Amino acid sequence: MNFNVEEVAKEASEWIRKWFDENGPGCNAVLGISGGKDSSVSAALCANALGRDRVKGILLPNGVQPDIDYAYMLVKHLGIEYYEVNIKDAFEGVVNAFPIEMSEQTKINLAPRIRMSIIYAMSQSLNGRVVNTCNLSEDWIGYSTRYGDSVGDFSPLSNLTVTEVKQLGAYLGLPNELVQKAPSDGLCGKTDEDNIGFSYEILDKYIRTGICDDPVIKANIDRRHEANLFKLELMQSFKPSAS
Repeated sequence: MNFNVEEVAKEASEWIRKWFDENGPGCNAVLGISGGKDSSVSAALCANALGRDRVKGILLPNGVQPDIDYAYMLVKHLGIEYYEVNIKDAFEGVVNAFPIEMSEQTKINLAPRIRMSIIYAMSQSLNGRVVNTCNLSEDWIGYSTRYGDSVGDFSPLSNLTVTEVKQLGAYLGLPNELVQKAPSDGLCGKTDEDNIGFSYEILDKYIRTGICDDPVIKANIDRRHEANLFKLELMQSFKPSAS
């Protein structure tokens, strides 16, 4: 793929405007703001497309969020309106009320599912449409929470790799701290690359060219991709033969 960042930025903004004209004239773009590159670039594109007054950021710390200053940096840089909702009480309420032993992975995925419920509730009250901020690299290997950060009403980045999202962020003039911030799920204390066992640079090259020099990493990527394809498809439904 020949990535022309100027052209992609222009096309993405035009696509967002057209999507809103068809699916929510006059509505606001509402998204969770983590301070990472994906929410930062998504917010910047929406601000370019719709005007900053129609972009509403939702900050969703779970208790104390050590890196929340990055989220504040973004909303200040873009000049967008934002709201902060701490999910600690909701999170702990579910954990404490859980009738069976909660697995560690269940607990990790609970936070983004609570966050998405709040984002949709805020969006409904703000005359909004929810922005999905996932990128192609994460989607390719299923690195998202089903019915958490994997959902939204429209997605400006889902066909762009991490490498391309970073280039777009730099072109849009976002602070370098946001564009280059080490990607992390904010849940388990590790970076994305620590969790998946390979770099996004390797993954992005494989996605765009089909080339991966390390057979072990290639097998890991292929396994993750095949196991998580269902996350990208519409829910399958039974159809009686008489239908």
